[in-house]
Amino acid sequence: MADDTYGSALDLIARYRAREVSPVEVLQAVQQRAEQVEPAINAFVDTLDESALAAAREAEARYAGRGGGDPRPLEGVPVATKEEQPIAGLSWRMGSLVTEGMVADETHPVVERVRAAGGVVHARTTTPEFSCAGFTHTELWGVTRNPWNPDYGPGGSSGGSGAALAAGTAYLATGSDIGGSIRLPSSLCGVVGFKPPYGRVPGMPPFNLDVYCHDGPMGRSVADVAHLQNLIAGPHRLDPIALPPAAPLPDSLGDVASLEVALAVTFGDYPVDPDVEQNTRAFADALREAGVKVSEIDVPITRDLVQEAALAHFGAIFGPSVTPPGEEPDPRLMPYTKHFLDLSREAFDTVGFYGGLEREAKVQGMLGEVFASYDVLICPTLGSVGFLAGDNYVDHGVTVDGVDLPMYLEGAFTPIFNICSRHPVVNVPSGRASNGVPTGIQVVGRAYDDATPFHVAAAAERVLDWWNDPAWRPAL
Repeated sequence: MADDTYGSALDLIARYRAREVSPVEVLQAVQQRAEQVEPAINAFVDTLDESALAAAREAEARYAGRGGGDPRPLEGVPVATKEEQPIAGLSWRMGSLVTEGMVADETHPVVERVRAAGGVVHARTTTPEFSCAGFTHTELWGVTRNPWNPDYGPGGSSGGSGAALAAGTAYLATGSDIGGSIRLPSSLCGVVGFKPPYGRVPGMPPFNLDVYCHDGPMGRSVADVAHLQNLIAGPHRLDPIALPPAAPLPDSLGDVASLEVALAVTFGDYPVDPDVEQNTRAFADALREAGVKVSEIDVPITRDLVQEAALAHFGAIFGPSVTPPGEEPDPRLMPYTKHFLDLSREAFDTVGFYGGLEREAKVQGMLGEVFASYDVLICPTLGSVGFLAGDNYVDHGVTVDGVDLPMYLEGAFTPIFNICSRHPVVNVPSGRASNGVPTGIQVVGRAYDDATPFHVAAAAERVLDWWNDPAWRPAL
């Protein structure tokens, strides 16, 4: 039997091939783990027990040579997928009471490819309503909690995916990211997540046309996430703008010879809590120990510039997708959804579409100056040490290092790289704060240079060795 649901997906595949454990046994172990911890964490919308068992049995037969063909690249690995990524024939609620009765008629390309590669999709994970928040709770599904400290949330919008990985109820997971929705949960749950550059991973219309939107992989090791990324990338019939195939991420990661890495402990006027700064500097020291040259720099990107650009963008796209212009918001919407609609509409009315582009260009120009001299940029994922579970953050913001921020997402460094959407970003753990909640680092590469940030992330991981250490586990 599988005795550790915290193992690496790639190690699990190797164990399958050596006939040390079977896919059915591993699925049962993951399901038993979920029975133990799900009541406290609430990361799953639903479980797909029947189809998962059938997939696990097929995987078992393939490894045993009993028909069905050779094992595929993800054969038998339990994968949790974000509910926002639909599966044909299943309910598709997106966390909202407004979507009652909605059933998907298409399967998302990412889920389709996970299954085609032999992944066992055993559960779908929670999100905030319409994936519009950096935390995860809804009237429909309840509150999802952080396995490291249940008083805090797991981040959002891919919060259920992050929580499942941290709780040991999935080996891999999928997410999507329009303002940090892969990276924030990865940071707050102490796991690895990748925001691919725009167009690398296919999405679904019409949001596949939004340059802020990215679908991507999540896991507990850099190599696992790279493996899943290779399987989900590339053109798809549902997404005509998806990029042609790129060179796959290499199996051997960690080559950092001659790389120049820039360290930004903060940007402009962004505050960071002392725990975040300490862990960020410790991560930079780990890179230096791995042989990387790291230089601290200043990046003059400001909160107001990013907020104005991002909110105007959301006002133009997200707002009309939820409430058509001229109509009042549905009263069943969550308070944070209505608040986000108000903020984004106001920003769009004030800044306008072209004004938003001007601000985006300024942000992109400042980041371009960094990559004129450096191969990789590292910076915190989030300046604060987490968001309280179940808090709507409507009547208040957050205080970060003594600075009161009116909007909680002003403490996040993630929207910068949705504005600069062609840059690949790997989130990796940097440590834990005094409240027990993990902190994270964004490892950012040049536009469409996916491999280099993976090499840097893997080099740090070898020094810090988070999930290989049995002590690095939530006390559930």
